[in-house]
Amino acid sequence: MAWKSKVNAALEGITGYNITRARTADPSEPPEPASPPEAPRPPADPVADRLLRAPVFVLSPVRSGSTLLRVILNSHSRIHAPHEMHVRRLAVTMTTDPVRQAMEALGHTTSDVEHILWDRMLHRELVRSGKDVLVDKTPSNVFAHKRITTCWPDARFVFLMRHPASIAASWHEADPVARPMEEAIRHTYQYMRDLQEARRRHDGIDVRYEALVDDPAAEMRRVCSYLGVGFEPGMIRYGDHDHGEFVKGIGDWRDKIRTGKVQTGRPLPNPDEIPEALREMATAWGYL
Repeated sequence: MAWKSKVNAALEGITGYNITRARTADPSEPPEPASPPEAPRPPADPVADRLLRAPVFVLSPVRSGSTLLRVILNSHSRIHAPHEMHVRRLAVTMTTDPVRQAMEALGHTTSDVEHILWDRMLHRELVRSGKDVLVDKTPSNVFAHKRITTCWPDARFVFLMRHPASIAASWHEADPVARPMEEAIRHTYQYMRDLQEARRRHDGIDVRYEALVDDPAAEMRRVCSYLGVGFEPGMIRYGDHDHGEFVKGIGDWRDKIRTGKVQTGRPLPNPDEIPEALREMATAWGYL
């Protein structure tokens, strides 16, 4: 409406802020990363410019057990793994010439300020938890792994993989009408492709969903060792701990995760059941 535009313009002139309604992204689609006008750069002083130390990011395709891994990690006395944070979607807009001038005088680009915001948001959640290791699991972070290491040069990664055909089938079965199998294959392949690039580019630890559900204690001993914390047997019984609500859009919300117990995974598909478009990835990940 015209009056809303006038009010918005008046408020921007007074406060420097532009009030707009952001478009809600579909969490089922791999979003296109927003690019600032300049190339993002590392912090000028990692110690002074970052509050988080060695944050951990779980990179995985959708429907790969990332919520299960999150709640197991969050059950550790030293690890805080909140729901999906989507911090890379927190963007900064400098709406007036004076604020742009002020940030330039301080030596900050738009992406510099965004990185400060992301760091502050995750650090705040860690401090509130009373723990000392922050784990963020947001599947769409696979599309921003380079930006993550630019923001946090000391970032650590857990690469969570699952059989490619099982990923596509799980995503399809969640809504068969809206998500035909052909679309599920295309959609999940995008996540797998970028996860594979992240594995080539960054150091980290590989975790397989199938191994996690078959022997969670053994897998979590490996992960805890990588993170520099002692394994706690009680973390496997994630249902004994509070993880907040399981809400669609920021994690898995279905009945399986609500049981509070690690459930057996589906049988692996036979080699001849793997769609042609996923066979190369199944081979690269050691499933074929």
